[in-house]
Amino acid sequence: MADPLSEVIKLLRPRAIFPKRISGAGRWAVRYSSFGQPGFCAVTEGRCRLAVEGEEPVVLEAGDFVLLPATPAFTMSSIEPATVVRRDPRASAEPGVEIRHGRQDGLPDMRQFGGWFSFDSPDAALLVSLLPRMIHIRGAPRLAQLVRMVGEEAGRDEIGRELILERLVEILLIEALRTAPYDAARPGLLRGLADARIAAALRGMHGDVEHAWTVPELARAAGMSRSAFFDRFTRMVGVRPMEYLLAWRMAVAKTLLRGGGLALDEVARRIGYGSASTFSTAFSRHVGLPPGRFARGQG
Repeated sequence: MADPLSEVIKLLRPRAIFPKRISGAGRWAVRYSSFGQPGFCAVTEGRCRLAVEGEEPVVLEAGDFVLLPATPAFTMSSIEPATVVRRDPRASAEPGVEIRHGRQDGLPDMRQFGGWFSFDSPDAALLVSLLPRMIHIRGAPRLAQLVRMVGEEAGRDEIGRELILERLVEILLIEALRTAPYDAARPGLLRGLADARIAAALRGMHGDVEHAWTVPELARAAGMSRSAFFDRFTRMVGVRPMEYLLAWRMAVAKTLLRGGGLALDEVARRIGYGSASTFSTAFSRHVGLPPGRFARGQG
């Protein structure tokens, strides 16, 4: 059976952009505006406070990992309150140079490694909407190790660097999402995967996107009545089953169209449509332009 989480990560196509080392000493506070790209950090020493817009503030300790799939506005600070300094979230550090907040001399009270990356998928916003706004994981040494590997590779100037970074960020995302506390997740893909019955339906949709799925069939895969499945899926995932299936099919279709080399009827067949004309109508309604124009990059 297909792994829906891995399939979503593949379609998002993450790329590492700006990894950086950060430290703080004394009283300090920095405020970053919302910028929509996924951000991450791993605290390697000491403690700090993180206040993400729309979430309860949390204290991060050594060994903690945070992933913000769309990075809303947030403030990072020392435990003791301080005057907030505004920073550009897209600003990058010089290679090998540590960003220092607060007191500039002496040993730091806190160290972390973090950064942000981009998603190449044309459907990134849709797929990210299925993930929690903030994922905070405590006591996951594998994640801290992966973050350090991203930083080390980013600092090297050798052949294959970009490809290795892409693969490392993919692994980092999957590890973070599968380690996340599903029970606390908001409605979305993680919450659905945490429910054994809904996960069975999700695996079916992702494992055989060509199949002409119906709600009764998905309900049988989940071992539930149609009405109970419909209500539970909608509550757990945040969208109705057929809405999710349509969105997933169109995300796959966009990737196939961008890749080129496939006739329209073959793209239609691969995502469960009986004819190119039926697929074209559905795609145009969902995306806002015909598949051919989308494939030529005119959207």
